[in-house]
Amino acid sequence: MEQMRTPAILIVLFLFLIACTEKPAKTSSAEKWSAEKAKSWYAEQGWLRGSNFQPSTAINQLEMFQAETFDPGTIDRELGWAAGTGMNVMRVYLHHAAWGADPEGFKERMDQYLSIAERQGIKTMFVFFDDCWRMEYSVGKQPDPIPGTHNSGWVQDPGSLIHRDPSIVFALEKYVKDVLGRFGKDKRILIWDLYNEPGNSGWGNRSMPLLEKVFEWAREAGPEQPLTSGVWNLSLSELNRFQIENSDIISYHNYETMNRHQAAIDTLQQYGRPLICSEYMARTNGSTFQDVMPELKRQNIAAINWGLVSGKTNTIYAWNTPIADGSEPETWFHDIFRNNGTPYRTEEVELIRSLTKDQ
Repeated sequence: MEQMRTPAILIVLFLFLIACTEKPAKTSSAEKWSAEKAKSWYAEQGWLRGSNFQPSTAINQLEMFQAETFDPGTIDRELGWAAGTGMNVMRVYLHHAAWGADPEGFKERMDQYLSIAERQGIKTMFVFFDDCWRMEYSVGKQPDPIPGTHNSGWVQDPGSLIHRDPSIVFALEKYVKDVLGRFGKDKRILIWDLYNEPGNSGWGNRSMPLLEKVFEWAREAGPEQPLTSGVWNLSLSELNRFQIENSDIISYHNYETMNRHQAAIDTLQQYGRPLICSEYMARTNGSTFQDVMPELKRQNIAAINWGLVSGKTNTIYAWNTPIADGSEPETWFHDIFRNNGTPYRTEEVELIRSLTKDQ
């Protein structure tokens, strides 16, 4: 969900592969899955396909999971639209501040979400930490969307707080281990994505200590599900190296045309582990369902696009091209459905259904 993109991110990762061989990656304290175990697990899943999911009534992770604004009716309705296209997995962001305000209630709402998704035949990829968009946040009422502005209310986790108050790391450890202790054997959960786009928002290698810690905490908690953190930016070589060397299943983000996307796939496949594309599909970037999704299916790579339903996140607008009056862009950047359930482009939904009907 990058807020800024330089051209040709993840075009050719061959140089990155060479860089990975120059210095051994630091690995977390507990043992990661063997490649054989990862392949066996992946073979049991069938072809995975879905979206990054935020209900249209929530502007960010806090609004999704706080008691006052948790919206099971909308979640059920919108996951039903996803299931109707044949999707079987959603990637869903959590936030430590929502847990900190109400740990037991937060976990109960997670459980309620999982029950809704299970009824729709959908598994979940939960995300713990995130370096994208706003550095500051607070629990309670969330801001209204800025008209025409992509992800105007999305918040990082833990954001600048960890740099202002390093002692927060103790609360973050408790949060991760508490959630994994409750859900680490839950069959409704597909995989844990421990850290979204570490190093984004200019943090760079300042995100490495938390990235290392969250893998350590998760290994200590011992969930039955695999762990991952997706590579997303060629220039962040140290972070990339750690993510790949510590992930049970390799995940990545790519919002480029299929030929550039394929270059990333070709390199990542050399690590001998299953691949999950946990973010793709930005129409005005040339990353489209028509070009990318059939290829990911052909290569048995999990395909999780950004955005399901147009709503308060404003992700129909592109990262760096706001429309001040809030009018609808000629071409949507992300998302599949309007909030009344009608497709933005019927031909896209028909394509997705055609790719999933035999799965």
